[in-house]
Formats: sequence, structure tokens, C-alpha cells
Amino acid sequence: METYIVYLLTLLAVGAFAGLIAGLFGIGGGVVMVPAMYYTLVFLGYPEHAMHAAVGTSLAVIVITSARSVMAHAKRGAVDFDILKKWCPWIVLGALAGSAIAGAIPTRGLVFIFAITALVLSLQFFFGRADWKLGDDLPGQPFRALLAGTIGIMSALMGIGGGVFGVTLLTVFGRSIHVAVATAAGFGVAIGFPAALGFVITGWGVADRAPFSLGFVSMPGFALLAITAVFVTPLGASLAHRLNAARLRQAFAIGLALVALNMLRSAVWG
Repeated sequence: METYIVYLLTLLAVGAFAGLIAGLFGIGGGVVMVPAMYYTLVFLGYPEHAMHAAVGTSLAVIVITSARSVMAHAKRGAVDFDILKKWCPWIVLGALAGSAIAGAIPTRGLVFIFAITALVLSLQFFFGRADWKLGDDLPGQPFRALLAGTIGIMSALMGIGGGVFGVTLLTVFGRSIHVAVATAAGFGVAIGFPAALGFVITGWGVADRAPFSLGFVSMPGFALLAITAVFVTPLGASLAHRLNAARLRQAFAIGLALVALNMLRSAVWG
């Protein structure tokens, strides 16, 4: 009983923090939820498919947090819906492909992919600057399809909302940080729904999953994370418009790097 109480309280706290991060940085909260869910499932005695369940569950929650974040930012007029209309179809296709690829990768391989990519992202969070630019406008076809599809694939493999890639993409192509954060949050909906559905399908009938799971999506984990995340996300979005987030980004980057290094150690040495 004590184990499940710890499980309950941990995921409620993680959900709140993930919601805050989702609204503040437009990143969907997956970089927080995936490692927390992974370690929780391992602790509870379900290591066999822990990473797949962590990624799939995170993607399901991201649908909620990203939609909530977009609505909060839209009230402030910060969401560029024209970008969403042009980029989201290709992101959806990438997300579907990513979830199919993930189903064929063993748990240790998925942990390794998350750890390496999270480590790179932490460096971008720490050293990235808003004044870095590659152009004044986003690229058209065929680069749009290539970039958007890649965002969908990598986000589905990692269980993140695409904001960590999307914010960088939008800022280096001339969008302000506030518009980038708000619009990239919309990428999370385009990624989360099809990718979570893909994890349900690829995990359907697989043995040794945690109880009350739909494929590789843990329904208790989804409920606990979503309950707190959905209420805290608007707070993060509000803070994003009030604070200079540079120091917060650097602190978050350090924490993400430490988690990534620990998961990398787990993937390499077990």
C-alpha cells in the first residue's frame, strides 16, 4: 500500500511540474514526465516495457497539456495558427511513423535515444540564445515536410510535445520567443494524439505490462499526471509572459542533463 501511495503522490507532483514547464516553455512537459514515469514503473516492478509505457503515457498527457497551453496563449494573441495549419499535417505523419518505429525498438534502445537527445536538448536550453537566426521566415516545401516530419518522429520516440524542437525552429527563423512558445505548444497536440494512439496499437496484447494499461499507455499514470498538469499549465503560460525565462531555462537544462546522464548510464551499463 505504501508503494502505491508513493506512486500516487509522485505522479501528482510530476504532473504539476510538467504542467508548469509546458506552459512556461511550450514543451509539453514530456521531458519531465518520461523519466519520472520510467523510474516509477521500474520501482513498481514493471521494467520490461517501462520506457515504452513512459513514452506512450507522456504522449497521451501531452495532448491535454498542449491543448490547454495553446488555449491560454491564444487568449493573449500569441499563437500563429497559419504555421500550425501548414506544419501540423507533416508533424502528424512523422508522429505516426515515430510510434511505429518505437514499437520495434527494445526498452534499452529507447532509453538510450531519450537520454542522448535529452542531453543535446539540455545543452540547447542552457546555451541557446533568442537572437540566433538562420532566416527571416520559415522554409517552404520540401524542407517544411522534412523538418516537420523529423520533429514528429523524434518527439514520438521521446514522448515529448515537439516544443523543444519547435521553439528553436521558430526562433531561428524570425519568430519572437513568445510567439514561438505559444505556437510550438500547438505542435504537441499534433504529435501527442496520433503518437499515443500508435503506442496503444503497438503495445496491444504485449505481455508483462503494468496493470490497467491500454497498449503502452498506463491509464492510472495518464489520469494522475493529467489531473495536476491541466490545472497548472495556464499558470506557466501566464508566467511566460511576465518573466525573463533565461535563468529558469538554464536551471531546467542542468536538471535535464543530470536526468539524461543517469538514464544513459542505465542504458549502457544496466
